[in-house]
Parts: sequence; structure tokens; C-alpha cells
Amino acid sequence: MEKREQRAKAEAFRALHAGPRVLVLPNAWDAGSARVFEEAGFPAVATTSGGTAAVFGYADGERVPREDVLRLVEAMTRVVRVPVTADMEAGFGDVGGTVRATIAAGAVGINLEDGAHDGARALTDLARQVELLQEARRVADAEGVPIVINARTDVYLRGAGEAAERFDEAVRRANAYRRAGADCLFLIGVRDGPTIERLVRAIDGPVNVVGGPGALPIPELERLGVRRVSIASSASRASLALVERIAAELSDGGTYGAMEQPTMTHAKVNALFER
Repeated sequence: MEKREQRAKAEAFRALHAGPRVLVLPNAWDAGSARVFEEAGFPAVATTSGGTAAVFGYADGERVPREDVLRLVEAMTRVVRVPVTADMEAGFGDVGGTVRATIAAGAVGINLEDGAHDGARALTDLARQVELLQEARRVADAEGVPIVINARTDVYLRGAGEAAERFDEAVRRANAYRRAGADCLFLIGVRDGPTIERLVRAIDGPVNVVGGPGALPIPELERLGVRRVSIASSASRASLALVERIAAELSDGGTYGAMEQPTMTHAKVNALFER
């Protein structure tokens, strides 16, 4: 992809965070699922760390090699025309290199989280995470692609600190990440409406939360002021659950019902990639 085209996609993706409607961002786990989401009319597609890890045979949590994740990102950007944003977890120990490689793979957005992967603590030190996000922005600027940085805080997901202090800590981190150059602030692990509404009011930038089973409907999240809703690994896990049902039916009775309702024809799958 030419840098001029990639820059334009990055700016178009950034503009989607400014409304007027909430950005519903489905998370794909391979090129096929990315094309299905694109065909459904979504204006952008994201990856999912959990779904990507499963594709390559790893558990989630930065266990899959970065090179494998980038291969998948490159496959998606090759087959879809809409902007692609990549979940690169905590940066694989090399945030600058990860941003550079993500841009090279054709993505125009990146998720970077503050959840620690060393087992010794729940979250990366705030000052250190700010430095990493500043580095991510510097590298993107140097590459000439204004990549959209979605800075995720895992305060609620990890249950960091005392419950009564999590709101203030999440706001403190989100606003610090915004000042460090993040375009969107991802509050993962929070689902109740009143808390989401308070977070939106207290955070100086677009807020991303997770939708899907057990979450508030997207129209309600939009009413609360949320600017971006992603679905994390929900769709990829639902797909694996279907495969599980198919496997059980084949094994138990040798019948095919689970594959019949509904399915995608071989011709239609081919057509996704023949344009």
C-alpha cells in the first residue's frame, strides 16, 4: 500500500471516532472473517488478540509470536479496502518496532494495552506506559502514517487496586494516555451503564468499550456517549463453538445438521476474494 493511501485511510479512520454515530468495530480473526465484516458494511475492521492467537495455536496474552500476528494483519489489509486496526497487546516488548511493523503490514490503527505480561503485577507503571505511548506516536510520525492509537487500560479487567479506587485510576490513566498522544481510550472490563457514563464524562477523548453478550445494546452505549464499540474475541469464540457443535454431531450420530443452518457456499467464499 502506498503511504499516501495509507495516510488517507488513517485520517478517515480517525474521523470515524468523531461521530455523528458511534463507531461499531467488529474484530476479525482471519482474512475471511475480515471480508465478511467488510461485506456487511462496516467502515473499518479490527483484529482480536485472542482470536489471532487461537488461529496460530497459542493462548491469548502475548504468547503468539509478533511475526505471526503481523502476517495476519498483512493478509487482512491485502483483501479489504476499509481501514484495519491491529490489536498488538502491550507491544511485544518493543513498542516502537511494533508500531513500525504494524504500519508496514498496512494497518492504520493499533491497540496498545497497559496490562502487564510479566506475572509480577497487574498494570504497567503509569509513567512507563506514557513513555511507551509517546514513543508509539513519535514512530508513527516518523513513518509518515498518522496511525490511530487506541490506548487500553486494564484497571477494570484486571481488578487492579481497591474497587472503590478503580474509577479514579482508570480516568487518571486514560487522560494521561490522551495527553501522551492516544486518539481513543479503551476501558475494557466495565459494563454497567452508570459507570460507563461517568467515565465518558471524565475522560478527555473518545471512549471505547466492549460490546457483545452481556453488554449493553449499542444504541444505549451511544446514548451514554461511547464513541467506539468493539466485540473483542466474541465472534471468533462463537465460531469455535459452532465447530464444537459440528464435531459433536459428526462424532455422536454422523449427521450434518449443525453445518446446514445456515452455511456459506463454496462459491460465495471464493467470491469474497475474487474482486
